[in-house]
Amino acid sequence: MKVFLIGAGPGDPGLLTLRGRDVLSTADVVVYDALANPALLEHVRPDAEIVYVGKIADDHAMPQEQINALLVRKASEGKTVARLKGGDPYIFGRGGEEAEALVRADIPFETVPGVSSTVAAPACAGIPVTHRDACSSVVFVTGHENPEKGGSVHDWDALARSGSTLVFVMGMRNLPSIARNLIQAGLDPATPAAVIHRGTTPRQRSCVAPLADIAEEARRTSCTNPSVVVVGKVVALRDSLNWFERRPLFGRSIVVTRAREQASGLAADLSALGAEVVQFPTIEIVPLDDTTELDRAAENCGGYAWVIFTSVNGVRHFWSSLGKAGKDGRALAGCKVAAIGPATAEELARKGIVADLVPPAYVAESVVEALLAREGSSIAGMRILLPRAEKARDVLPEELEAAGAKVDVVPAYRTVPATARREEFLARLEEGAIDCVTFTSSSTVENFFSMVEPESIRSRPEILLAAIGPVTAKKLGDYGLTCGLMPDKFTIPALVEALTGHFSGKPRR
Repeated sequence: MKVFLIGAGPGDPGLLTLRGRDVLSTADVVVYDALANPALLEHVRPDAEIVYVGKIADDHAMPQEQINALLVRKASEGKTVARLKGGDPYIFGRGGEEAEALVRADIPFETVPGVSSTVAAPACAGIPVTHRDACSSVVFVTGHENPEKGGSVHDWDALARSGSTLVFVMGMRNLPSIARNLIQAGLDPATPAAVIHRGTTPRQRSCVAPLADIAEEARRTSCTNPSVVVVGKVVALRDSLNWFERRPLFGRSIVVTRAREQASGLAADLSALGAEVVQFPTIEIVPLDDTTELDRAAENCGGYAWVIFTSVNGVRHFWSSLGKAGKDGRALAGCKVAAIGPATAEELARKGIVADLVPPAYVAESVVEALLAREGSSIAGMRILLPRAEKARDVLPEELEAAGAKVDVVPAYRTVPATARREEFLARLEEGAIDCVTFTSSSTVENFFSMVEPESIRSRPEILLAAIGPVTAKKLGDYGLTCGLMPDKFTIPALVEALTGHFSGKPRR
């Protein structure tokens, strides 16, 4: 029985602390706010209870008193409760009130500090809240005071005289009066001011103006809640230090249709370049109901001249069957191993196997060409094992057999349609909030259009359709759609590089 008050950070899921991640992964119950990125829930146990209690200006899913009672009740049931709060629990997050309620109920608790938006949002807008040449102190101020307190408790004269950087949170509704109060207290109307909307996230947007004009500029640029307001000389550094919004894919919304098990690398690369990644896995990788054939092939793999792996998943599931037989990579000592693509070769390397052959083009047809170039006519009569998806193109085994090889095609895993993110994708499509959809296999195309009407994409020619290779591009054509981008090399890094080049210098929405 224990409650953990966890700071979820300012919005970027990568800014959750390691301690926060570890607690989330073991909690029985997770209670989270609107400002806690839902992506953080991926760290939660599948069987954990998840309760949303979000509060955004005038839209409270649950009043604070009920949240306090919820934490006490769940902990009293003997459960470990993770209370996930945006930013830091004790910086304008009412975490202190929740802690007090736990103390009154004699519930043990722990506070896990988080990265506060008061410093993170300005940092991602190129504004250090302190600077040796500009100011040596910072004041954090709530822009949304308790309406029951009766009058402002802020000493506006002291704030205006302080010479400190002033950082206001939850102040967008009161921004005109904040600026007016500071100016009336003696602060120069020309003092630089900034508003950072959704700081640290791909949707970040910031604007800068003199204090006297900042409210109007925020309105003009649609910088609404949640936003952080910064007032002070340090704001002038934004033009030179604004690294975050200058990343090549910043402001682009890119859909990743890979299976969740495979998507992390592509999603991470796109995110690092500033893109807002919309995860829409169209397929799921699942084990076979019956692995007898794969288990038998793995146990007897030493009898093959070549074992050809066409994907990372094929490697992983094959190794699972090796393990069942009490074997490891040494079982392949008598054969040669081929891998389609560097990612598959890297997965083999992690298993202690250096691929004997990685064809120059990462498509099935190239494997046959490379094998013939290496083995010549001696491929005739060779036994070749091909562990792969249950349903896959027949080009590779057919061409190997045409060259005289004896090919055993063994299912290693299945791909099934995934529908979990369909509604989120369709909502974004309706909003016009998608710049690109990426496809990394023909199966992702097929499964995508089993959930999304092709016409809904055809009617939006502004959306770039990117395919990893010619087979995938051709599959798009089968649906009457044109592939707008395909890398020279059919790899994930090459696809990311091509996307970066395509969007570089183009105006954002």
